[in-house]
Amino acid sequence: MPEVPEARYVRSPDGTNLAYQLIGHGQLDLVFLPGISISIDLMWDDPGNRRVSSRLNGFSRTIWFEGRGWGSSEGVGVDSTVGETSDADLIAVLDAVGCDRVVMMGSSVSGQNAMHFAATHPERVSALVLFNTYCHYIRHEDYSCGIPPDAFEHFLADSASQWGTGSLVEILAPSKATDERFRQWVARCERLTGGPHWLSSTMRASYEVDYRSLLGDIEAPTLVLHRRGNRYVRVGAGRYLAEHIPGAKYVELPGEDHFFFVGDVDCWVDEVEEFLTGRRQHGEGEVVLATVLFTDIVNSTAQEAAVGHRAWTRLTDEHDALIARALTRHGGQAIKTMGDGTLATFGASTRSVRCATEIVDEARELGLELRAGIHSGEVEVKDGDVIGLAVTIGKRVCDLAGPCQVLISETVRGQIIGSDIPLSEHGTHALKGVPDEWRLWVVRSERRPS
Repeated sequence: MPEVPEARYVRSPDGTNLAYQLIGHGQLDLVFLPGISISIDLMWDDPGNRRVSSRLNGFSRTIWFEGRGWGSSEGVGVDSTVGETSDADLIAVLDAVGCDRVVMMGSSVSGQNAMHFAATHPERVSALVLFNTYCHYIRHEDYSCGIPPDAFEHFLADSASQWGTGSLVEILAPSKATDERFRQWVARCERLTGGPHWLSSTMRASYEVDYRSLLGDIEAPTLVLHRRGNRYVRVGAGRYLAEHIPGAKYVELPGEDHFFFVGDVDCWVDEVEEFLTGRRQHGEGEVVLATVLFTDIVNSTAQEAAVGHRAWTRLTDEHDALIARALTRHGGQAIKTMGDGTLATFGASTRSVRCATEIVDEARELGLELRAGIHSGEVEVKDGDVIGLAVTIGKRVCDLAGPCQVLISETVRGQIIGSDIPLSEHGTHALKGVPDEWRLWVVRSERRPS
């Protein structure tokens, strides 16, 4: 997993403080303009974005930048979303990082910033990558892309009325539409980014800009990527860019998601890597060493029946919150939920064990009985998920744990030797579907039975 970069600030020529992040050690310098309603500080909560960053870091030093008025950057931004002010802001960031020439990548509304900069400052841009973006959003007789003028105001009002609820996920990330946890996270990100008025003003400023006349001035080698089923920015907008930017390469991708970090992210990063370096990684995901933690509510159906549905809902909400807090405190990465269970990964086994004991103990104080299992090994990271035998073993260890019990594998025990974590032997066990027999250990705690 990539590290979480620290946000840095640089002053624009007019004194505005602009936030950016720098990560990776590749040979290419790549400026990524996400152009979505999620601050770069918050995007690291999502495993899909971490996957994108991990892949980009393999061949580039990536500068994540959000323009003025977005996220952590100061300024109103509405009247300077694109154009000379935006160019000056980008130059300030490039100079602060020490970049003479960069690959400029723009996604969604920030594609306009990337196009304008490439057209007006060709000496600073070695290549241009455009993903799910457009040069203009309003439909005209000679431009069939975008939204009809008579529907424009309705579209803005409708988007603003849904802002902060996560409802826009159905358009922006339809493959995640049934993922309630993702929807709630997006809703929170929207509210932290700006209010409905900010959204309407920013959308209007971006959609009314017309950069069709600039496309012919772009000299940098250009890659245009667009998902075929994109409901937010229709595929015709991407085709138009490719047809009017001299020598542009166009790749139409499967999928409906507008967010770049949702869906098959390896598919589009493969195209970017090949375009910029002449090669691409293998289709399988990145293999890393990780400690895998599974938690599960014991006899959840019986517990729900005992307390009633309404009280159970409150309990599970508190359960979800305490797990999120514990993972944040101990440096864990939430991967997914499975019914009443949670899967998370850690970079260190000691932190995972302390996190698991904290979760189980705090859940018991709520009146919930949880069990947890921990194993460490190589996992394959792909599309925001982790797979492999180490994951299977972690789940089997969890299944063998009793109520309010944390079980760890012999592998994890070896990695935490020297810590003050007390353990008791739990015998040797066969794990379903896993070769050999496995020696397991119970993490002792004075707050719960072992």
